[in-house]
Amino acid sequence: MNRIIYLLTFVLVLSCKTEKPKSPEVEKWEAQAANVEIIRDDFGVPHIYGKTDADAVFGLLYAQCEDDFNRVEQNYIWATGRLAEVDGEEALYSDLRAKLFMTKEEAKANYEKSPVWLKELCNAFADGINYYLYTHPKVKPRLLTHFEPWMPMYFSEGSIGGDIERISTKKIAAFYESDMALPEMELLQLEKEKEAEEPQGSNGIAISGKLTQSGNPLLLINPHTSFYFRGEVHVVSEEGLNAYGAVTWGQFFVYQGFNEKTGWMHTSTYTDVMDEFKETIVKNDDNLFYQYGEELRPVESSEILLKYLDGEELKEKKYPAYKTHHGPITHVADGQWTASAMMWEPVKALEQSFIRTKQNGYKGFREMMDIRTNSSNNTVYVDAEGNIAYFHGNYVPKRDVQFNYTKPVDGSNPKTDWQGLHTVDDNILVVNPENGWIQNCNSTPFTSALEFSPKKEDYPYYMSRDQENFRGVHAIELLKDRKGYTIDSLIRLAHDPYLPAFKALIPGLVKAYNSNNDKNPKLKEPIKMLEEWDYTTGEDQVAMTLAHFYGTAIGKHANQPKGISDMERMIYFGNNTEAVLPIFEEVINQLESDFGTWKMPWGEVNRYQRTTGDIVQHFDDAEPSIPIGFASGRWGALAAYGARYTTEGAKKIYGTRGNSFAAVVEFGETVKAKSILAGGQSGDPDSPYFNDQIERYRNVDWKEVPFYKKDVLKRAEETYRPGERN
Repeated sequence: MNRIIYLLTFVLVLSCKTEKPKSPEVEKWEAQAANVEIIRDDFGVPHIYGKTDADAVFGLLYAQCEDDFNRVEQNYIWATGRLAEVDGEEALYSDLRAKLFMTKEEAKANYEKSPVWLKELCNAFADGINYYLYTHPKVKPRLLTHFEPWMPMYFSEGSIGGDIERISTKKIAAFYESDMALPEMELLQLEKEKEAEEPQGSNGIAISGKLTQSGNPLLLINPHTSFYFRGEVHVVSEEGLNAYGAVTWGQFFVYQGFNEKTGWMHTSTYTDVMDEFKETIVKNDDNLFYQYGEELRPVESSEILLKYLDGEELKEKKYPAYKTHHGPITHVADGQWTASAMMWEPVKALEQSFIRTKQNGYKGFREMMDIRTNSSNNTVYVDAEGNIAYFHGNYVPKRDVQFNYTKPVDGSNPKTDWQGLHTVDDNILVVNPENGWIQNCNSTPFTSALEFSPKKEDYPYYMSRDQENFRGVHAIELLKDRKGYTIDSLIRLAHDPYLPAFKALIPGLVKAYNSNNDKNPKLKEPIKMLEEWDYTTGEDQVAMTLAHFYGTAIGKHANQPKGISDMERMIYFGNNTEAVLPIFEEVINQLESDFGTWKMPWGEVNRYQRTTGDIVQHFDDAEPSIPIGFASGRWGALAAYGARYTTEGAKKIYGTRGNSFAAVVEFGETVKAKSILAGGQSGDPDSPYFNDQIERYRNVDWKEVPFYKKDVLKRAEETYRPGERN
C-alpha cells in the first residue's frame, strides 16, 4: 500500500515539475478574458460584453481575429510601414511613406503622451490580439507575431487607407531614385488610370421623423468600400459603450454605426484637407536650409531604415528623410522639393473615433466634432431626440484664398501657411432642414437638402468642390416630395434600379445610329433594345450589359475634354456623338468574342464569387458564382456594385467593392435596425458565416439587428469567453 502511495506521489510531483508555469502576461490576459462575454448570433455577428471599455476592446479584437486575423494583420503590416518585409522590394515606397509621417519611436511617444483611458484601450487592443495568438498556436502570422499598444497610432481614423494613401508612392520613388518629378507622360497615365477606377465613396441619408410612419427619424448607413474590408460587430461595456456597426479590421472603435441614441455615417469629402508646399532649398556646406520669408530655416534630416524580402532573404535599405514645418518632403513639383501637409494627430484622432461611439444626443456629438480630426470624411447624423444633421468635413485648415491650393503653393511665402483650423461652425453644416431630409453621396453639399442646402458663396472655395454626381442626382429625385418612410421602404429606396447616367448617355448613341445614313445592320437590334430600355438595372437586363460596357469603353477610349468628372463625361458623350458608333460596335464584337453572343443578361455577366479568404480575390469563370443585378455607382446606382475587370482567365466581371456593410436605423424609445454584409462575417471558407448573407444581399432581404441583450440571447448560436471557444 505504501509503495502505491509513494508511486502516486512521485508521479504527481513529476507532473507538477514538468507543467510549464504561466507567464505574468498570460495570467493578465486570462484575467481580462474573464471579464468578457462573446455571444455569436445566427449570422455569426459577435456581440461583445465587457465590464469596462478596455474589457470590451479586448474582446472586440479577439473576436475580430477569430473572424479574419489575416486582414487584421495585413492592415498593421501596411500601416506601420513593413509591407516590403512580406511583399518584397516593390512595397518599399509604401513603407517609406508611412515612416516619413511617423517613425516607430514617434508612435511610441504618441502612445506615452495619450490620456490614461486611451492608453488602456490601446493596451487592450494589443492584449486581445496577442491572447488570440496565444490560444491559437496553429495560426501562423505572415509577420506580426506580437502586437504592441502603440500600433493604433498608425491607424487612427477608420477610413480605407485615410489621407496618407492620396500621397503617390510613384512620386516618392521618383524623388528618391532620381531627385526628379515623374515624367509628364507617367503623370498623365496615372491620371488616366485614376479616372478609369471604380468610383469610391458612400451614401448617407437622414430622414426626419415628420416624414416617417412612426414619427421616428431614420438613418441610412451605406458605405461603399472594398468587400470584406470591415466586419459587423456589437460592443458593449458597463461604462456606457453600446455601439453596433462596421469596424475596420484591427481597429477598436465602430466606424460606421449607431448606439441606442445616435447614429453616424461617413462619406468621403470634397473638402481640401491636404496641401503641397514647394520649398526653396539652400545648401550651406553639408547642411540643408529652406527659405521662409526673410529667414533660412534648417531642414530636419534623419535616416529611415527599411527591410524588404528578396527571395528568401531579408535585406535592408536606408533612405534619407527630410522635413520642413509644412511636413515631410515627398516629391518634386516644378523642379522644387515639395512637402506634403495633412492632418497627423493620431492621439486626438483615436480619441475622437472612440468618443464618437458613446454620445447620446446632439449636444455631445457636436462637442465631439470640435476635436476636428475626422479629416477625410463628411458625417451624416441622426439621433433619438429627432435631430438630423450633416457635417461637411471636420478638419479644415484656414488658408489665404488669394492662393490656389489645388496646386502646389510657394512654401517660402509665409502667407501660404495654414492659419490654424476652421471651427465646426465655420464649416459647412446642415441641421434639421425644413425639407426633412439630408443626403450626401460624395456629391456637392450645396444640394444636400434642396433649397435648404448651404450656399456656395458663403464659404471659401477650398471647403468643397461644387461637383454633383449621378448618385446625388438619383437620391434627390427619390427623396423629394416623399413621406411615410419605414425601415423597409428606405431600404427599397436605397436599391432603386434606375440609372440616371444612361438617361444622359444612351439617347446620344441611339440618335447617332438613327441619323447615320450608312447604318450598320449588326447594330440595329442592340440599338433598338437600348432605345426601348427604361434605364433600370436587373439580372435579366441585356440592355444593362450593353450600356455598362459601352459607358466603360467611352470613358477609356473616346477623346474627351481633360479633367471632367464621370458625370460630365456621360453628359458630354450624350451630346457629342461623332465617334461613338465605332466604340459601340467594338463592344458588340467583344461581347460576341467573349460569350458567343451580345445578348447577355446582366446577371450572367455581373457576378459574385468568393471561394477563398484571400485579401485580393482571384476570379475564375469555371468556379461557382451567383448573378447580381446591381450596378456601378458610376451610373448613379445607390446600391453600388463595383467590379474588377483585369482578372486572368475570367471574361465575366466580379464584384469587389460597393455596398459592403449597410444598415437602416430607426431611433425612438428603442432603437430598431436592419443590416446586411456582403458575403458574411467570417473570412474562413469553412465557416458557415463565410457566404451566408449573399443571397439576402442579392435579394435585398436585410436581416434584423438584435441590439438589446434579450434579443441577442434569443438569436444566440454560441456564448463563450475569449480562450474558451472550441
